[in-house]
Amino acid sequence: MRRLIVNADDFGLTAGVNRGIVQSHQSGIVTSTTLMAGSKRFTEAATLSKDLPHLSVGCHVVLVDGEPTADAAQVSSLVAPGSPAQFRVSLMNFAAMAASGRLDESQIEAEITAQIQKLRSAGVAVSHLDSHKHTHMFPVVLRGMLRAAKNCGVRAIRNPFEPLVFAKFARWKRQFQLRMMSNFRRNFRRELEDAGIATPDGCIGVAATGGLNEKAFRELIERLPEGTWEFVSHPGYNDQELDAVRTRLRESREKELAILMSDASKEVLRREQVELISYREL
Repeated sequence: MRRLIVNADDFGLTAGVNRGIVQSHQSGIVTSTTLMAGSKRFTEAATLSKDLPHLSVGCHVVLVDGEPTADAAQVSSLVAPGSPAQFRVSLMNFAAMAASGRLDESQIEAEITAQIQKLRSAGVAVSHLDSHKHTHMFPVVLRGMLRAAKNCGVRAIRNPFEPLVFAKFARWKRQFQLRMMSNFRRNFRRELEDAGIATPDGCIGVAATGGLNEKAFRELIERLPEGTWEFVSHPGYNDQELDAVRTRLRESREKELAILMSDASKEVLRREQVELISYREL
């Protein structure tokens, strides 16, 4: 049996991203989304979600390239030197901090808890957690996330590891990152099992992010292994508001939106007998 969660990241980023996610759920194959607590269009996204009872909404935890939700003074190991109200921008810098033990695990827990609680205060029933740039692949972040999830009653977390067979869809830099990520795979599954937190067997679509086309989507589905998987997507509209956001995903958002809503995508899922589920059903 093959089951697939189709998750749209970055809910709340812009009005155009919000609109794309709603459309890709109502008229497409998106079953879940993750909302960014510190996003400019947070309130709009939270309000929209109340009219989408079948859309599973989780928290897109941001620890890099954003602003803290908790008091910045209480999460000082996460903020950029000289910018007390901003996280570090560079994932590589964040990774170096994590590897050298310079990130405070209790501060990570506090920040993730604050982000979850902000969603809950807006009326969102948080179904799952994932993270911007997959920072929870690092053990120190994962441990803080697991404690925050258990304390807040969140029962599922994204498994950010993609089978290396799909790395061919990525550019060389992304392929290197995927291979680096795979070093944390075994520890990740063990930690979640010990914590009693549910997770899919892994992700697909990570390598293809920014370059997804219908051919690649079809091949991903045709080669999907047995089990329960998550397809990571970033639908939206490349509009003027997105121009003000620091992101490499611009034109690709509209391309992904079209793929997620296309009859061809629905047909390949039907033909391959892949069952769509949401995180609520995991």
